[in-house]
Amino acid sequence: MDPAGGCPHADNARLLAGGAVVPVVLPGEVEGMAVLGHDALREFLSHPDVAKGARHFTALAEGRIPEGWPLRTFATVPGMTTADGADHRRLRALVSSAFTARRVEELRPRVEAVTAGLLDGLAEAAAAGDGVADLRRHYALPLPLGVICELFGVDPAHQDRLHHLSSLVVATDTEPARAVTANRELVELLGSVVTAKAAAPGDDLTSALLAAHGEEGDRLSGPELIGTLLLMIVAGHETTLNLITNAVRALCAHRDQLALVLAGRVTWADVVEETLRWDSPVSYFPFRYPTRDLTVDGTLVPRGTPVLAGYSAAGRDTKAHGPDADRFDVTRTPTAKHLSLGHGPHYCLGAPLARLEATTALEALFTRFPDLDLAVPEDGLPRHAGFVGNSVRTLPVRPTR
Repeated sequence: MDPAGGCPHADNARLLAGGAVVPVVLPGEVEGMAVLGHDALREFLSHPDVAKGARHFTALAEGRIPEGWPLRTFATVPGMTTADGADHRRLRALVSSAFTARRVEELRPRVEAVTAGLLDGLAEAAAAGDGVADLRRHYALPLPLGVICELFGVDPAHQDRLHHLSSLVVATDTEPARAVTANRELVELLGSVVTAKAAAPGDDLTSALLAAHGEEGDRLSGPELIGTLLLMIVAGHETTLNLITNAVRALCAHRDQLALVLAGRVTWADVVEETLRWDSPVSYFPFRYPTRDLTVDGTLVPRGTPVLAGYSAAGRDTKAHGPDADRFDVTRTPTAKHLSLGHGPHYCLGAPLARLEATTALEALFTRFPDLDLAVPEDGLPRHAGFVGNSVRTLPVRPTR
């Protein structure tokens, strides 16, 4: 796996040609595997003998993974993404009520208001920049980051720092000493949020989590609360940021598809689902571990192996999505449900919010700027650092009416 990342699709196609499950070498010469095929990934994500807990990661348990390993946080952060069974259900239950379809729908007016303000800011940035503005910085980022921070009661003054630190944490090419420092600073920052809410609770999810009890009367431990905040805030904005960015890129590159949406022949929800399939905001997500030697699609995955979920590859698997799987088509009748938001017990908790934010952002953007286009060629856009996230680092656009 290339720690510097890059566009994954050519490599995915090459790997898929050799099989749905392949061995990979992770940073630091750590041996792992990746599940790329749609059917194989669907099976693997819900298999009863596949775990998320770090104790199942053989190399980590044997002390062969250094502290500064760039993917260590994915394996060790306390919370839902590293919990199994009853622990996972307990942690998920304490948060899930805030992300039901009904609760998310109640956020629609707020999301629409934030979006309208950001469109004004995008227009102002373009006016100050010879007609060009970075849509990722001025629009795709502040919407999900602002909403998730507001939900958890995080002071807006912390938002820029949170995004900077989270970007370092999710990158796979962060130098070890810097990775250690970024993780420590992120935990300290979130700890200060928790301390402030413990002293002065408010009408926010952090305060609610501090007060919440599970069915057995248990509460989140300190590390679990920090881990939950880290997961919800980092994943709650990084993935939606990539989703919005990738959808805008796709529509600008496929003006015929954009015309169909603007004419009302398909919906913005169709655009979001096709983007999730065609250019998943997460390319390879770490980690899952077989708790016994496991055969997946005819390939042996040894017990304790760190396995990447290859969402971007699965989305273009021709065996599941047809021979034109590499074509962006918002009118597509799905032959298989995409897996970009996960599958099984760890299905993305924030999926309803991500869909609301993305559909609202895209409709508002292209309603106001129907002729919006990229200011540089697609192949000139700098790619996201690392192989976990899948997008570009900047998106210069000309937001013209």
